[in-house]
Amino acid sequence: MTARPRLLVFIVAYNAEKTIRSVLTRIPESLCADYDIETLVIDDASQDDTFVEGHKAVAEEELPFPVTVLFNPVNQGYGGNQKIGFHYAIKNGFDYVALVHGDGQYAPECLPDLLKPLRDGEADAVFGSRRLTEGGALKGGMPFYKYAGNKILTAMQNALLRSDLSEFHSGYRLYSVKALSRIPFDLNSDVFHFDTDIIIQLLIAGQRIRELPIPTYYGDEICNVDGLKYAWDVTKSTFSARMQEYGLLYERKFDCRAAEPGHDQYESKLDFPSPHTEAVSRIEKGERVLDLGGASGYLGRALQARGCPVTGVDIFPPEDDGTYDAFHQHDLNEMPLPVSFADYDTIVMLDVIEHLAAPERFVEQLRKDPTLTSDKRLLLSTGNVAFGITRLQLLLGQFNYGKRGILDLTHTRLFTIRTITKLFEQAGFSVTDRKGIPAPFPLALGEKSLAGRFLLRLNQWLIRIWPQFFAYQVFLEIRNRPTLTQLLDTAVSQSAERAKKRA
Repeated sequence: MTARPRLLVFIVAYNAEKTIRSVLTRIPESLCADYDIETLVIDDASQDDTFVEGHKAVAEEELPFPVTVLFNPVNQGYGGNQKIGFHYAIKNGFDYVALVHGDGQYAPECLPDLLKPLRDGEADAVFGSRRLTEGGALKGGMPFYKYAGNKILTAMQNALLRSDLSEFHSGYRLYSVKALSRIPFDLNSDVFHFDTDIIIQLLIAGQRIRELPIPTYYGDEICNVDGLKYAWDVTKSTFSARMQEYGLLYERKFDCRAAEPGHDQYESKLDFPSPHTEAVSRIEKGERVLDLGGASGYLGRALQARGCPVTGVDIFPPEDDGTYDAFHQHDLNEMPLPVSFADYDTIVMLDVIEHLAAPERFVEQLRKDPTLTSDKRLLLSTGNVAFGITRLQLLLGQFNYGKRGILDLTHTRLFTIRTITKLFEQAGFSVTDRKGIPAPFPLALGEKSLAGRFLLRLNQWLIRIWPQFFAYQVFLEIRNRPTLTQLLDTAVSQSAERAKKRA
């Protein structure tokens, strides 16, 4: 016999002494036929007798399910109270948790219908929406200013998050406990925009959200929400999540995208001006190429298509066995490398040096390698931390590492155009060419986006005027200068030849 799923009906309550009994008694008894059900009431330090009335209801009403009534001695806030209840659901092994408000605004009678998509495996979260029924919200007593604010905020959030929810601001929500365990909801706001934070997390984590219509009821409950502050907090959270996608801001709570197979977090940049396209354009057909730190394979495959034999060296192996003609799994922080530069015409290091623990030591070891002669080219790129947007963030007191971009969490060192040039020149290399690379707007806005293409062209034009400010990355072509030992050996050998000719 298959065990019935465990359901926690979680009632958040604050100053709800007049309504808590009604909410408990309205939970449909029919749920007990399909679920092992428990109800949890958490009184969030109410200033009335909500806790007492909750216990009275349990003692006096013949409720068909067990009820636990808890009291927070210190008010945790609307979001903080949810955190405790969701943690209770995870800790006690429930399958689903249904969030109901203690003021009776959301009808408990809807629970069986709202639970169905979860039980049928069609959703990871189900939201009751007051806007799926045309005109239902206003007919149910929702004040017009709230209705208008809800509609405006929802439209803004859908646009920024690329979602299509009818409303973001309903408090009637049901979750798969597995879905909750996949997101860091404990890092969310303790106040009312907790509900926005958790939607954003579910969307980022790829969880399925389903909306179903619910009736709207506004009675004489007291609203504890400061509407303007709430709207501002919602806007900030939504904007931060979108900016994090661009690598401009970072919030730990929104770092919850489901891990994809393999190690690679980078994307191909071969369809627009980038270090990838710049490297490919400079390498001639048939050149022997050593790709250091490029196990994503994008560059290797593009060069192979040009008839270039390519060898890869990276700490991670490529996912595709056909990416390289030869591959060496090796940590670039460890020198010497498992290859000889004598076997290659061009060495490529795209967006690698900023990941190294000690770039100066790495460059010094390159300089000393006798097989890296002056006829070999090194093509290298790195981010420009002096990029205008990063400077503006710093001016505003922001320096946010993130999942991608110049301030990638995996970057250990940061460079400007001048400092990366000095790193190589002071080690004894010649920087023979230097070029600013625009920001990857097509990745952020979509390859077919008109805005992305426009911003890319504008960025390219601005780089010509002030590369130190407008270049998102810098691309260098570098050659090794002869060492003093090589120059002395050359002088000695040439002198000996000249002496023989004179004799």
